[in-house]
Formats: sequence, structure tokens, C-alpha cells
Amino acid sequence: MNTSLSASASGVDLLLWVAVPYICLAVFAVGHVWRYRQDQFGWTSRTSQLLEHRWLRWGSPLFHLGAFMVIAGHVVGLAIPDSWTEAASISEHAYHTTAVWAGSVAGIAMVAGLGMLCARRLLTRQIRLGTDRSDKLLFPLLSATVLLGITATAAHNVFGAGYDYRSTVSVWFRGLFVLQPQPEAIAGAPLLFQLHALTAFLLFAAWPFTRLVHVWSAPIGYLARPYLVYRRRATPTAVPTTAGRTRSASGSGSRRAA
Repeated sequence: MNTSLSASASGVDLLLWVAVPYICLAVFAVGHVWRYRQDQFGWTSRTSQLLEHRWLRWGSPLFHLGAFMVIAGHVVGLAIPDSWTEAASISEHAYHTTAVWAGSVAGIAMVAGLGMLCARRLLTRQIRLGTDRSDKLLFPLLSATVLLGITATAAHNVFGAGYDYRSTVSVWFRGLFVLQPQPEAIAGAPLLFQLHALTAFLLFAAWPFTRLVHVWSAPIGYLARPYLVYRRRATPTAVPTTAGRTRSASGSGSRRAA
């Protein structure tokens, strides 16, 4: 751990930007092991498609597509240093423009889908009654994380003067995983980015105990599975017998001839 850099940070910064993230990551890892060992049959998204499907038909694809795009954008923005993109001949202006517009489209799709799913859960009585405690924690926390991220991007990089989070938030994020935390890197970031980061790590901590675990059981094998061939069963034909009765060609059932 980089103690020289951390020494310049305050106790509050060490708590928020070092202790809390590591605790959340530990709960994320240990919680998944516990959930898999104790609740394998509950390792599911607990679909409610049979109770309501009109809102789900639009909300679920929008949310999942937006989520995949948002995750990909965060991987590029947080995990990949800006020196790598410069080495790939991607200028800062090109990266910033692509990130803002692609992130805005992904964020809008994710917010629209999440809004439909939340409204569906609140307005459909059967689904609302089936909402358990983990869902009551997950949906507000997930909504707060998404909305804070969208608001931070819009306030600073769409309508604002612009903020280079790759020189602050990204440095702090990568430092956590190489055991060289730099809390001072994010301590000076705008409040919206800080709140977004905190709620994201709290979401990681809640992940193993909610329906989000179904992400690790995505049916990827179905993409390579051979097709299933269905054949219509032939209609049995009546075969006359010498006893004045008829029977089906399959030999099952009989009736007296008229």
C-alpha cells in the first residue's frame, strides 16, 4: 500500500475512499461464496413475466442494453489509463466526444428501462406484493447510482465546462486494485462524482444478496446449443376390424361402429 500518498489524506478521506471500498469489495467476494453455498435455488432473477409482460417487453431490453454499454464505458474510462488510448492514436478530444455521446445514449436507455421496470413493480399489484426485502434495497440503490452518474456527466461534461475524471477518479479506482490507494485523487473531485462512486461500491456490497447474482448465470451456452426439432404428431386413422369395431392405427382406444 502506498503509505506516502495516503499520509496526506485526512481521516475522513481514508474512511470514504479506502476503507469503505475495500469493505464493499470484501463483502462482494465473500457474499457470493456464501450465497452460492447456502442459496443455490435462489440464484435467479425471479422473473415475474407471467404476472405482467407488456412493460417488461420494453423495459428489460432497454435496461440490459443500456447497462452493458454503461459497463463497457466504465471499463474503458476507469480501468484503461489515458496513456493507453493516446498510444492507440486516440486523441483526448475524440475520446471525450465519443464517451459523452455514447454514454448519454447508454444512460438514457438504461434510465428509461429502469424507470419502466420500477413503475411496473409499483403499479402492478401482484408484482408489488411479491417484492421482497432485497428488491426494496436494490431498486432504490441501483436507481441512485444510475441517476447520479447521469447527472454528473450531464452537469460537468455535457452542459458544463468539462471535467477530466480520468486524471482523478480513474487514478483512485485503479489504485484500489493494485493495493496502492490514492484517496487524495478523488477527494478533490466534484461531489456528484464522489456520490456516484460511493453508491456504486454500496451496490457492489449489496450485489450478492439480491437478484443481481443472475448476471453470473447468463445462458451463454444457449448461443452454441443445437436447434431443437419439433415434429407434429400424426393424427391416428381408424382401422376396421372383423368384430364390427374400429381401432386407431396406434392401437389405443376403440369404439363401436355406427
